[in-house]
Amino acid sequence: MKITFRRKDEAEPGPGSADADRPAESFEAEFQKLKTRIHRELIDSLDLSRIGTLEGPHLRAHIQNLAEGLLRSRPEMLSAIDEERLVDELMAESFGLGPLEPYMQDPDVTDVLVNGPNEVYVERLGRLQETNTVFADEEHLMQIIQRVVSQVGRRIDEQSPMVDARLPDGSRINAIIPPLALNGPVLSIRRFGHQPLRMDDLLQYDSICPEMVDLLKAAVAGRVNIMISGGTGSGKTTLLNSLSAFVPPEERLVTIEDSAELKLQRKHVVSLETRIPNTESQGAITPRDLVRNALRMRPDRILLGEVRGGEALDMLQAMNTGHEGSLTTIHANDTHDALSRLEVMVSMAGFDLPVSVVRRYIASAITLVVHLARLQGGVRRVMRVSEITGLVDGDYRMQEVFGFRQSRVDAEGRATGQFYATGNVPYCCRRLDELGLGLPETLFQQRTLRRAAPTCHVPLESPMPREVLP
Repeated sequence: MKITFRRKDEAEPGPGSADADRPAESFEAEFQKLKTRIHRELIDSLDLSRIGTLEGPHLRAHIQNLAEGLLRSRPEMLSAIDEERLVDELMAESFGLGPLEPYMQDPDVTDVLVNGPNEVYVERLGRLQETNTVFADEEHLMQIIQRVVSQVGRRIDEQSPMVDARLPDGSRINAIIPPLALNGPVLSIRRFGHQPLRMDDLLQYDSICPEMVDLLKAAVAGRVNIMISGGTGSGKTTLLNSLSAFVPPEERLVTIEDSAELKLQRKHVVSLETRIPNTESQGAITPRDLVRNALRMRPDRILLGEVRGGEALDMLQAMNTGHEGSLTTIHANDTHDALSRLEVMVSMAGFDLPVSVVRRYIASAITLVVHLARLQGGVRRVMRVSEITGLVDGDYRMQEVFGFRQSRVDAEGRATGQFYATGNVPYCCRRLDELGLGLPETLFQQRTLRRAAPTCHVPLESPMPREVLP
């Protein structure tokens, strides 16, 4: 049976053509099956003794020459397929993520979500979109997952059917396979590019207003402890990266993460990453282990990429014992929820501490809570900058300093609104004054600060554009 594939520049089949009634998905599926078959032949034809002597660009050039030669040995195929695309995807099969590789080169794509071999979604410019990308079959998808996982020193199989890891470009991947995934392998990729967004970029995207930046810049320089809260994809890591630029250059930072995502905008950074147990369930290194070790590394500040468990207690101890100016993030729906979740995580450390003690510890350790949200249409905003001023009747006393108020949704379905100042002057400004970092009281004068443009968003950046959606 002859398989025909349209080239990129060919028109759709006309009403009278033999292919008119065939859906685009079937063409794509057949293309992927043909590609995987040729890829296996390509692997079988490799001279392993020569491959071992090649590196980097020379190895890629060798593979490409072999692929082109293999295709030209089949002239009957070249008349029916897009040779350039096939060679590109063979290279992606050999060195990248196969059919997903174009999305890894698209600067507008922030998430790639594979629900199975025939269902791939991407988030582009804040909106989730279904694509026409398919894999040849479940085996093809599993091959891609296995290759990615093995490259980062992890494994995935029936005994260990989940994996969370980091790609060389900083992107985070999560894969889960049967028997846990009932409908076949599932792969999720959160994109992180080579050039992190800077604070100027966040201002340009209207994700934050200048008055907020002035306060946070002075607070970071003045060693005020800050916790950043928000939901998944709200921009917590992006903001933490941006705030790192305000840390004085002479200070030593130690970062602790499950999967390294932080790309701090400064030198003198020691990056630590947790380790999962081996096949014998031995050798695991937890965030709590790393926090304790970091305290012995003479850090000026500790940045905990995300607090998730008992390490919260060790982090609070560090903040209360000389490591001021530390920063961390936490998943939460709002500011008060962030503090409640932090209390629960402290209890996970295994100590039976009274709630009053835990709250007093949190109130003395954390000064500013910055809450972010991802609004309708993919818009990301700093929703609130609040200060913990103490405890009243056993509950947190907080004051909001700056905020964002959503007013409507525009014609394109994106949230819009205004930033505002509440008129509350942070108590920490007294300390900033003593350090020569004082801020004028007019900065906090109650008023509407600026209107945020509805079409702005904060992408999680990546390199090189390429059109991938139909």
